[in-house]
Amino acid sequence: MLIFYVSAASESQGSRPFQAEDIFRLEYADNPRISPNGEKVVYLRKTNDIMTDRARRDIWCIELESMNQYPLFSDRHNRSVPVWDRRSERIAFVSNASGENHIYVHLLKENRTLQVVRVPDRVRNLEWSPDGSWIAFNMDVPAPTRNAFTQNIKRPNRPEGARWSARPVVIDRARYQSDGRGMLPSSYSQIFIVSAEGGAKRQLTFAQEDHQSNLAWSKDSSRIIYSARTGEDWELSLRESNLHAIDILSGDIERLTFLDGSQTHPKISPSGRQVAFLNASGDTVAYRHTELAVLDLDSGSIVEIPNLIDRSIRSAEWDAEGERFVIMYDDRGHRKLGYLSWDGELTEIVGDVSGARLGRPYLSGEFSVSDNGLITYTQGDAHKPADVALVRDGARQPLTQLNRNFLDFIDLGEIHEFVYDSALDGEQIHGWYLTPPGFDPEMKYPLILEIHGGPHLAYGPHFSAEHQLMAARGYVVFFNNYRGSSSYGEHFAMLLQNKYNSVDDFTDHMSGIDAMIGKGFIDEEQLFVTGGSAGGAATAYAVGLTDRFRAAAAVNPVINWTSKVLTSDSYLSQIPNQFPGLPWDEHEHYWQRSALSLVGNVSTPTMVMAGDADRRTPISEAEQYYQALKLRGIDTALVRVPGASHAISSRPSRMIAKVEHVLAWFKTHGGR
Repeated sequence: MLIFYVSAASESQGSRPFQAEDIFRLEYADNPRISPNGEKVVYLRKTNDIMTDRARRDIWCIELESMNQYPLFSDRHNRSVPVWDRRSERIAFVSNASGENHIYVHLLKENRTLQVVRVPDRVRNLEWSPDGSWIAFNMDVPAPTRNAFTQNIKRPNRPEGARWSARPVVIDRARYQSDGRGMLPSSYSQIFIVSAEGGAKRQLTFAQEDHQSNLAWSKDSSRIIYSARTGEDWELSLRESNLHAIDILSGDIERLTFLDGSQTHPKISPSGRQVAFLNASGDTVAYRHTELAVLDLDSGSIVEIPNLIDRSIRSAEWDAEGERFVIMYDDRGHRKLGYLSWDGELTEIVGDVSGARLGRPYLSGEFSVSDNGLITYTQGDAHKPADVALVRDGARQPLTQLNRNFLDFIDLGEIHEFVYDSALDGEQIHGWYLTPPGFDPEMKYPLILEIHGGPHLAYGPHFSAEHQLMAARGYVVFFNNYRGSSSYGEHFAMLLQNKYNSVDDFTDHMSGIDAMIGKGFIDEEQLFVTGGSAGGAATAYAVGLTDRFRAAAAVNPVINWTSKVLTSDSYLSQIPNQFPGLPWDEHEHYWQRSALSLVGNVSTPTMVMAGDADRRTPISEAEQYYQALKLRGIDTALVRVPGASHAISSRPSRMIAKVEHVLAWFKTHGGR
């Protein structure tokens, strides 16, 4: 039975500002997958369940000829991204519907679902063999400790019925924790296959190395091509990986690439004779372009597709004839699709891939391509999260309107684009601002500077529930893509190499605030600043350099770079790529980048917020800043979010709590 919820606003045909509880009413599409024959699209329809405080992921189907739409699975259970078989007759996915995780195969014509095999929680990268006989996937396999000293530990026998403490856990892996998962069990990700008709799963790889890449079958279904880091130091060599192929019968493994850097995301050509893959250098720098290359399986020769656009390629698919590629890339705050020729010429297809995030306006979205050249993707804009759209014969066709019955009756803030020069060096900075509902340019408004994380990420003119809530309270919300942001080319991204945090990015923000004040409708006595992660670090750094802000809210910030990289789950990549050396060798550099070095200058009331399960910027970072501000007598508060990881807004109620705490802090210190 289908139940459709209609908001009170839509029932009365009235209009009102966006409210916190509206986050539970939003829906959005993710991972649209078009069938190889181009007749159907399946996608994840995500909703926020107000009773469970979690996102539900239902699988919906769209028949393109009739435009009939219906749920294949819609209940309290979650399902992974569905994957089509080559005949467009079946989809495979992972679900916990039986109480345990299983791989399922759903037969669309028969409307029947088969339970294929039980699997643990961590199953990834399902992929059908071309002949439809097999499903390949990655799965974690427990591994014993490698440290010999454990063999010498004496463990006395525990008397029957005695209540002893749990045994100590020995950790000897370089990667032993993960944000959102906590302390990791000792295990390796391996490649498995299982018959599409069910039966026992069969492990293909056994080396004590992780095999976590997507999987690409050879055209004759005899081999699986994948990317892996190998060798003695594979755990420490995060920027080195190569393509390999494993024979599913013999288990023989052939290394296919011998390039420096990372070769990932293999895609087999329609002819089966070539493999396209993403290629990035192994340079130890904070930002690297990802480019496209093609391996000839017969000769072993590699052709690198010229990068004429100075943009990283996020993903790529072959077109039906194998004569060009459909790529997804980011350009000036927009996610786009384009046709890329072998000589590097790019033709834009659409520029509105968007909407697969609700909280803040980060670039997001996915796409897929059918054998006859149809493209389906997530389409969104500043006024709505993602819907499913289709590109047919060069024309875009919307397939869903998931929020029309709700958002059409909400008075949202309006987004405005502008470009300004940084006072540091004249570098052009791209920004946007959101004006409140009922905006009057003759009035004066308080301003919130909201800084994105990364720092090598990007915002854009995309839907943001958090920004809309701020605008609904009467604030102009200013956000920018400061130097170091992605989607503006390699030079712009590298402007922050070994300079995060610094006066450089701070000046980009303050120059934007001055440009906003110059527009005439900002109250320069009511300036506020906030941001999360790298944006939280930038917030704390900013109030150490200026007293222009009435109040600040630093969310899961970095406060002390030495303690951060030596306690977080990202140390393996962050230390060699973002810093000129190790913390004990470059202590002065780490200290200069740290907001803690400037805490003696702070006079701005500053709230600090963090999840107590955050392993990316551990809560100890927020605690250091809170205690430092307390010792200095600065008005401060520490907001601890129980159970929250670095994705502090991952649950709807946490997103609401984050924004409401920030706005309450600002109101207490002179805001609205």
